[in-house]
Amino acid sequence: MILAGFAITLSKPVTAIALMLATPLSTSVLAQGTLRRVHHIALNVRDMEASRQFYGTLLGLHELRGEEVPETLKELVEQGKVANFITPDGTVLDLFWEPELLPPNPDPEQQFTRANHLAFEIESSLFDSAVEVLRQNQVAIAHGPVSRPTGQGVYFYDPDGFLIEIRCDPA
Repeated sequence: MILAGFAITLSKPVTAIALMLATPLSTSVLAQGTLRRVHHIALNVRDMEASRQFYGTLLGLHELRGEEVPETLKELVEQGKVANFITPDGTVLDLFWEPELLPPNPDPEQQFTRANHLAFEIESSLFDSAVEVLRQNQVAIAHGPVSRPTGQGVYFYDPDGFLIEIRCDPA
């Protein structure tokens, strides 16, 4: 078989998908380092007020208001359909109000999107106090705290059942 200029000998049946995954679509690729950082993460939320309280008050992210709101989103923010938060490193978290949003499975431990989780980094000296804040606010901890060679992490759910992690590098 000839595929993208390469001769391939198949000893077992191979699906078309496996062949597509093994074959680059083009020889043109972005150079490493072209993508500089994550600019924003957008989440659909069912209860905007609960989500604003969770991300803004409980997790302490700064909510963009007034002139801070990007011009392209001002009308949606004014209508209560979008809320924007910013992390200390400049990553924007956009919340889009979807009042009819329901996961396919009401059990939050059953993954229902292609995204696995959203992780926030914290100084290692503040990790234990962050876990305590979650407990004091009766946020159900899904997993952890766990210690790994890469640091510590604790996993929990936001009001819409999206898995969140607070993690830190090793002390």
